[in-house]
Amino acid sequence: MRMTRMMILGLLNKFGSMSGYEIQQMLQSSQTEMWAYVQPASIYHALRKLQQEGKIILETVEHTGFRAKAIYKIAEDGVIELQQLVEQALAKSSVVFPAKLYTALTFMDELPAAVTVVALKAQEQEMAAVMAAMKHGEEMKAEAGAMTVQAAAVFSNIYAQVELQLEFVRNLIRDLEAEREEGQA
Repeated sequence: MRMTRMMILGLLNKFGSMSGYEIQQMLQSSQTEMWAYVQPASIYHALRKLQQEGKIILETVEHTGFRAKAIYKIAEDGVIELQQLVEQALAKSSVVFPAKLYTALTFMDELPAAVTVVALKAQEQEMAAVMAAMKHGEEMKAEAGAMTVQAAAVFSNIYAQVELQLEFVRNLIRDLEAEREEGQA
């Protein structure tokens, strides 16, 4: 929820008044579910909560036919919270270990080696898909003229992390396949 709060407050502070739909569209186009773990669909609950807490203000409600569109703006308390959230996020270690993978590797002997290799190859394909999606996102951002120094640094770091994980998984696959071949010889 903290990332969702920071994202909503940050977007309202940076771009001004917006509707929930506009915020959701920005999150989807930025693929925040992949790199910030912010699900675009989760913003409506967060908007209600932020409004109740006085962090954002319902500026106006626009009516179009049968639809009503709420337009929000950030409140002074929201700016203060945004600054606190950004400072806390910058100060806290961002190193994240692939805990599920490490735990599964601890107990991989419970599976036949062939099943383990197939599962690791599936993970390899998923990581390659993540890399492709992020590269597409970077291209879209660059084409829109929205590539900042910070965004370029984030993309570079994402690629380095995915490459490191890909190398780790590929080495595991190679070692397991070599071990299997030695056992058959």
